[in-house]
Formats: sequence, structure tokens, C-alpha cells
Amino acid sequence: MGWRFATAIFFDQGNVGIVLSRPRSPRPFPRGIKNTMDSGENNSHERNRPRAGRRAKVLIVDDHPIFRRGLSDLIAEENDLEVCGEADNGPEALRQVETCCPDVAVVDLSLKSGHGIKLIEQIRERNETVKMVVCSMHEESQFAERVLRAGASGYVNKQDAGDKLIEAIRRVLEGDIYLSPAMTRRLLHSVVGGTVPGQDPIDRLTNREMQVFEMIGEGLTTKQIARKLQLSPKTVDAHREKIKTKLSLANSVQLSRRAFQWLHENR
Repeated sequence: MGWRFATAIFFDQGNVGIVLSRPRSPRPFPRGIKNTMDSGENNSHERNRPRAGRRAKVLIVDDHPIFRRGLSDLIAEENDLEVCGEADNGPEALRQVETCCPDVAVVDLSLKSGHGIKLIEQIRERNETVKMVVCSMHEESQFAERVLRAGASGYVNKQDAGDKLIEAIRRVLEGDIYLSPAMTRRLLHSVVGGTVPGQDPIDRLTNREMQVFEMIGEGLTTKQIARKLQLSPKTVDAHREKIKTKLSLANSVQLSRRAFQWLHENR
């Protein structure tokens, strides 16, 4: 997937707003709706903005009740935002998207059932107007580009949520991409030079391989991983072999050790 430069870079108290944006790709418009994307009459994020005079609706998807309560209280203090629903797993989040029609969803990557990246893809397929911000304890450098490719528009580490999440929500509602300065520089290096200084080999793993890698780090067996991801054990074994090749690991013992170490360094 390619990236193109946007028209502006802004810094606000150490935060970075729009730096990169996705290239437009033509989508079929429903019968009776005029395509004004390229006509100058309107644009996609203008159409998706909440109407003037009403609060933007926020859906919170996180498997920790205390953290959901904290986010809800944080959002309640803002006069332009309101929480319309909460969920702690993928299926419930998809039901909430259908019933409360949020303008933006704040999504964690680790959920009771399912994975945040898969959920982002599912929300994008069902309602492409919903903006998404990931708020996770996982390192941004490991997952930011993955969630952007899946359909999210921003990434905030949980430890920074109190200071940065509201700003991130507002920026993505305006159609911007919200990342930390360090991650922005990383992606810019990738765009300009095709390489990223000091890139971790783990970044080469696909989203599915990353899910398997995390579960190996959690101590799950091949059969348990297969059951959780609804895959065959043979498919999981194939993913394990690809992970070992990409990370230059000689055997399953090294794979388990590397996965355990990575998981505990990034949680």
C-alpha cells in the first residue's frame, strides 16, 4: 500500500497531526448519490464530519472496564464529544457500530475475543465513514503502520491517553492521520528512502503471523492457537515456519523464547 504526502504538517505541544494520507481509490457510489469527490463540490471527510451543533459520537472498544470508565469520563468533559457505546470484544463492537452509528471508534488491540486489527478491518468493511483511533499498551513502532493499513487513522499509547487521546479523536474526525513525532519520522523515512533506520525484523511479519507470534509468547500451543484463530493446526505450523524464517530463528525453542521476550518488552 502506498502513501502520499498531505498538504500540511503541524506540531502542537509535541504532537503531530496530519503528515501522511492514503491515496484515494475510486469506490462505487450507491444509486442516486452523486460522486463529488473530484469535482471540488465536497470531499470525503467533510461529508463524514458530524453536523454542526451536535456532539461527535464515540464508541469505546477495550476489554478493561476501569480503562473504559476512565476514557468515558475523559470524553464526557468535552462539549463536542459524547460516548455512544462501549464493548469489550469484537462481535459486540460490531453490534454497537450498527446500533449507535459512531463517528469515531477508540479501539484497543487486545480484546476478550478477536484482535483489534481484524476488528478495524471489519468495521471499515461495514461502515467506511467510521473513523478509528487505536489506543493500546503495545508499542506504536510495532503496530502503527499495521493499523493504518487496516483502516484506522491514529495511534495513541495508553500511557499517553490522558494527554493525547482527545486531540487524536478531533484530528481524525477532521480527516487527518494522528501519530507521534517518532512514528511520523519513521514513516517519512520509509516513504522517502524506502527503508527505515534500525527497522525491527518483526515488522516484516504479516498481521496473521503477528497474531500467532503473540500467542506463542503467551505460551499457547499450536492447537490452542488454531482454536482461537479458527485455523487448522497445519496452517498455524506453516505460520510458525514463516516466522522462524523471517526472524532467522533456528528452531521452535528460539521462537518461543523470542516471542516471550518480545511480548513482555512490549506490554
